[in-house]
Amino acid sequence: MRALTTAGTGMVAQQYNLDTIANNLANVNTNAFKQQRAEFQDLMYQVFRASGAPSGNTKQPIAMQIGLGSKLASTVSNMSVGALQATGNPIDMAINGEGFFVVIRPDGTQAYTRDGAFKLSAEGTNGVLVTADGFSLDPRIEVPQGVRSLSISGSGQVSGVLPGNDEPQVIGELRIAMFANPGGLTRVGQNLFTAGGASGEATLVTPGEQGSGLIQAGFVEGSNVQIVEEMVRLILAQRAYEINSKAIQTADDMLGMLNNLKR
Repeated sequence: MRALTTAGTGMVAQQYNLDTIANNLANVNTNAFKQQRAEFQDLMYQVFRASGAPSGNTKQPIAMQIGLGSKLASTVSNMSVGALQATGNPIDMAINGEGFFVVIRPDGTQAYTRDGAFKLSAEGTNGVLVTADGFSLDPRIEVPQGVRSLSISGSGQVSGVLPGNDEPQVIGELRIAMFANPGGLTRVGQNLFTAGGASGEATLVTPGEQGSGLIQAGFVEGSNVQIVEEMVRLILAQRAYEINSKAIQTADDMLGMLNNLKR
């Protein structure tokens, strides 16, 4: 009885759906987290009669097919900008628009993030802007010891008043990465993405140019997960799982009836 395996694939699909929803809810307070949505495809069909098959002197107008279930096709990322939250910290940054900050991981490879909650890490007499995990920005931004009135412009210029000076001096310039297909980036945890085959290569640009967003200093980007939307999807996933399990129970009952038939 096909319903047993067909409904089983539906239950597995809803488990993946629930996994995705649970991850969204778990990251509702994660800086710059991008909501994911599970998408599904139907499986192959068993064809009993093709459309247009001859039937006497006529042709059958429609096919006779039985579907065999569903499968997870992809997890789509919603790359819209989350709400910008003021922090008052001059080295916190949010990208108001498209683009990613570029960081260097310990193995020397580049990764990309929207999380602009940067920290200062002391290296020698200077400070270096790094992520919460200690990955430095690329290009590297060094803040000299004793600098005052640190500020970051919308175009990514990092300025400060150096010891012995009264006028602000540019001490570094930020670049952000643009991708032809941001949805093709691969999530690797730690609020980081890596470039994949479908994302295209990163193009480093000055903030505000070539369609990229401007830097908002003193802000961090929040998660774009909408709790109400996730709760609705959670209820739908629960009901879909429940009705698929009911289909399996019904098929089992029907098989029990056949087993109990007597001549």
